[in-house]
Amino acid sequence: MHPAFILAGALAAAEEKEHSLLLPELPDLIWGSVAFVIVLIVIIKVVMPNITKALDARRDAIEGGIERAEKAEAQAAATKAEYEAALAAARTEASHIREQARADGAKILAELKEQAQAEATRIAANAQATIEAERQSALASLRNEVGTLAISLASGVIGESLSDDKKASAMVDRFLADLEADQKAKAGK
Repeated sequence: MHPAFILAGALAAAEEKEHSLLLPELPDLIWGSVAFVIVLIVIIKVVMPNITKALDARRDAIEGGIERAEKAEAQAAATKAEYEAALAAARTEASHIREQARADGAKILAELKEQAQAEATRIAANAQATIEAERQSALASLRNEVGTLAISLASGVIGESLSDDKKASAMVDRFLADLEADQKAKAGK
């Protein structure tokens, strides 16, 4: 080894005997204590308030965030309740509208059936009246034809002309009335 290292090692060993690592000398102890107190005061007066402010701001931010989240959750729950209430009201209203539509439909159907029945009755009455008028017209025409034929046949049988229209007409009417009475009597049996 180099002689300078040996000499330095020997001097260091000699100094170590004079200085203890666990118990420093008095001036080092005083200056170290003063430096410690100064650093402690700076930390307490300058650094700690800043740290406290930062921690308070962080706590406020967290608590504010929690409060905002709770408010948002409460508002969302209220909005959901309003939505569900509105949805239930809409369903109820839709149900009432359907029921009203069914009732209106049944009413309209009944009215249409009533109108159709009235129209059918009116048409049947008109048809009956038309049939009766046609029947009366046919009977009148038939009486004339039968009367004319009966007078022609009677004239041919008797050999004389039945020129008295009133007398001939009365005889035909009496004959037809007797014929109708016979038919009614047969129908009544």
